[in-house]
Amino acid sequence: MVPAVNDTLFPLEPTPDSRPMKEDEERAPVAKTFRPYDPQQILLLPPSLDEWLPEGHLARFVSELVEEALDLSAIRAAYVEERGYPPYDPRLMVKLLIYGYCSGQRSSRGIEKRCHDDVAFRYLAAGAAPDFRSIARFRRRHLEALAGLFLQALRLCQKAGMVRLGRVALDGTKLRANASRHKAMSYKRMVEREKQLEVEIDAMLAEAERQDAAEDEQFGLDGRDDDLPEELNRRVDRLLKIREAKRALEEEARRAAAEKAAERAEAQDLDEPAKAAKVETAVSKAVPRAKAQRNFTDPDARIMKMSDGAFHECYNGQVVVDDAHQVIVAADTTQCAADVPSLLPMVGQATTNCGKLPGQLLADSGYCAEEGLKLLTEMGLDALIATGRWPHGQPPPPAPRGRIPANATARERMARKTRTKQGRADYARRKAIVEPVFGQMTILQGARYLLLRGKEAAGAEWQLLCACHNLRKLFGVVAPASQVPLAPA
Repeated sequence: MVPAVNDTLFPLEPTPDSRPMKEDEERAPVAKTFRPYDPQQILLLPPSLDEWLPEGHLARFVSELVEEALDLSAIRAAYVEERGYPPYDPRLMVKLLIYGYCSGQRSSRGIEKRCHDDVAFRYLAAGAAPDFRSIARFRRRHLEALAGLFLQALRLCQKAGMVRLGRVALDGTKLRANASRHKAMSYKRMVEREKQLEVEIDAMLAEAERQDAAEDEQFGLDGRDDDLPEELNRRVDRLLKIREAKRALEEEARRAAAEKAAERAEAQDLDEPAKAAKVETAVSKAVPRAKAQRNFTDPDARIMKMSDGAFHECYNGQVVVDDAHQVIVAADTTQCAADVPSLLPMVGQATTNCGKLPGQLLADSGYCAEEGLKLLTEMGLDALIATGRWPHGQPPPPAPRGRIPANATARERMARKTRTKQGRADYARRKAIVEPVFGQMTILQGARYLLLRGKEAAGAEWQLLCACHNLRKLFGVVAPASQVPLAPA
């Protein structure tokens, strides 16, 4: 027989008066005293939300930030009417949005739910629970001012000594737009579908007239039906959307042709009448490419290839990151999948935001272009930009020795520079500076995709996400060192 196992934490020795228990005998319940528990108990004093949240919590930092450091005058200036039901305090709404964007809860419905379930959100809202419509309307109405928080967050990081601008890294990431690739259509398909819908609508209208005539003959002329059939309504709406998208693609083609013709006329040194005639001829002949696409949900989004090889409707999010504390010093979004056009604008934005030119710029081969390298050299910026891709794990060939040829191009000079021992050591820092930023924003903030539609709204949301990333970095530095004040000087 297998002996019984005593699984009690502290087994008790039997006393002389106790009767030994048999193996198959069960213990009888005793009058055990439990801690008081009464779900219906009414609190004698109102609870304090401040006691529910632990010290050093991110929500406390956000609350102090909004109350003492951030300037919300641009938001308050939008309220010019005294009439109407009192809206929620802007401080409350900004706290909820900043904490939501810092913690990965960006949905207005999600924030409303958290105001009921999450202690941190309840603490920031002081027990209030704005509905999701109020949150969404506030964000949409003050989107430009919320995007302006990026510069304010950057100023706070500069004040805390977190931005040195000695070495920065530039990179881009594809941001999924709030649109499906299945809701896009090429120009060729638009032309075909437009003709098809016109034929279908004409046939349905003819059938409707035939039915109306038959009903008039059967029921008389007094009956009426003002509503078109549902199927006809759907086709009409679809036709209008296709025509609108088709006109937009044609306008883009004409604008691109006019710009290209103007550049050619400028290069040929033509006079103004000849230039205008050349532009007019190019515009009249401009036709969109057959594969040019436009999305019906978000017309500003573009098809781009993601890192996993899949194609989706995206925007290209650009950032310049400082080496000291991985603070983002410049942020923007573009509709171009290539990174080359963003090189000079991002360098200019970083210089404007921080008040000085970076000491060294690191970027991958996606930013390498002859004209851009020349302009960086003229600006006096020490840049290390890869001129090509090398197999993983295989180092690039050593730099050629000897004098640099006088006729060497800017690309060839950059290739020699990045192959030197010092150049390889400096360029190796690129991934350690900017890649972790994208990873942190993706995991902690859910920044792989955007919620808002349209180029302006998408750019503003990306800047708000970057601002909240900088605030998380500031929280990591300021929270342990409480002697660093938040209030601006």
